[in-house]
Amino acid sequence: MILIIDDDKAVQTSLALLLKQKGFATKGVETPEAALQFVENNTPALILMDMNFSIQTSGEEGLALLQKIKTINGNIPVILITGWATISLAVEGIKLGAKDFIAKPWRNDNLIQSIQTTLQLNQSKKQSLSRKKLDQQYNFEQIVGENPALLNILETIGRIAQTNATVLIMGESGTGKELIAEAVHQNSLRKNQPFVKVNLGGIPATLFESELFGHKRGAFTDARFDRMGRFEMANQGSIFLDEIGDMEMNNQVKLLRVLQDKTFEVLGSSRTKKVDVRVVCATNKNLEELVNENRFREDLFYRINLITIRLPALRERKSDIPLLVNFFVNNLKELYNRPNLTVDKAALKWLKELKLPGNIRQLKNLVERTVLVTANDRLTVGDFQKQAVAAPRKSGAKDLPEVGTMTLEEMEVTMIKKAMGFHGGKISRVAKTLGITRSALYRRLEKYNINYED
Repeated sequence: MILIIDDDKAVQTSLALLLKQKGFATKGVETPEAALQFVENNTPALILMDMNFSIQTSGEEGLALLQKIKTINGNIPVILITGWATISLAVEGIKLGAKDFIAKPWRNDNLIQSIQTTLQLNQSKKQSLSRKKLDQQYNFEQIVGENPALLNILETIGRIAQTNATVLIMGESGTGKELIAEAVHQNSLRKNQPFVKVNLGGIPATLFESELFGHKRGAFTDARFDRMGRFEMANQGSIFLDEIGDMEMNNQVKLLRVLQDKTFEVLGSSRTKKVDVRVVCATNKNLEELVNENRFREDLFYRINLITIRLPALRERKSDIPLLVNFFVNNLKELYNRPNLTVDKAALKWLKELKLPGNIRQLKNLVERTVLVTANDRLTVGDFQKQAVAAPRKSGAKDLPEVGTMTLEEMEVTMIKKAMGFHGGKISRVAKTLGITRSALYRRLEKYNINYED
């Protein structure tokens, strides 16, 4: 049963009718006193609560009531209903324990989605599962590791994937944030719909609206054709907003609106479009610090972090390094037609103690370089040491690339082209060999203008 707290009887009635249509029983009360009395004697599954109960519109009454409710029963999820004028107070409510806030006038589908997501998350029970059991229940094919911290993350992904909760993935560069985002999508009810990745750090501020929301022909000087934005491309699916900590403040306001209302306007058009997307964000920056420094909007921060996943650095899961090395080597066996490739046990032990500030990405590049330049099929400590400390190649040298001679992007293009040639352009085989999903491979093929046939 859902408790509705609002001093406007018309609002109570409207919400009760909407929720009844969706199969929810409701109880309505008009005053904070009645609400507290009800919560003391009953345990509603969820509370929908307005923030004002008098002619005052400060919202302080709502915050005070929220604190008292949480004192009586801290396990009851609360969704605040507020106007745009009190969004800052709604953020204060999130800090005090509210699960979400809905702006007035609300959209019925957005409200129901928030209620369903909040109830699902509140009912989910965390379990301690082994990697084998996790793999039996979920699709984590591209994520390698058995470290307890990683298993906790995978279990969390499994629990929240089928909700519509916004997810924030935090971690150092190279820890696998994109793979985690794709795992959220692949284990969701949207897995057969688009998964659209957006690198916010790579979009110039002046092109932000065009990239995310699209534009009409003639909207600006170079707009020669209509263009669909990333949010519209992701409709019914998921959108991955990478490097969200690099956004400029002006663009943060524009993003907040589409996350809040699920609506946007194409640049050059006054028509409002509606979109249904699951939002997954990632950053290697400390957003809490950016909020304190007034470089990231607090209301946007609390809008995107309903679920926060913090990825451990590779130095915090050293036991997974041998598994990762063998995973990379097994993929390279096919790519370079070297079926007898193996890694010496002493080399695996040495790699576990190697400082890898670039995390998994750095480890993968080290393994790939070592395989490229080593003729022997058994990789030793010495083979890896040479590549770990290799100096940049001198101009005119004809040997294979060493550290500093190729960017990560150039290395990626080279590896993709080699894999495409080896497997005759078969997307599934190429993706498996490279250790990425088909959708991730398609994105890279388009990004680098590499020809392919479906």
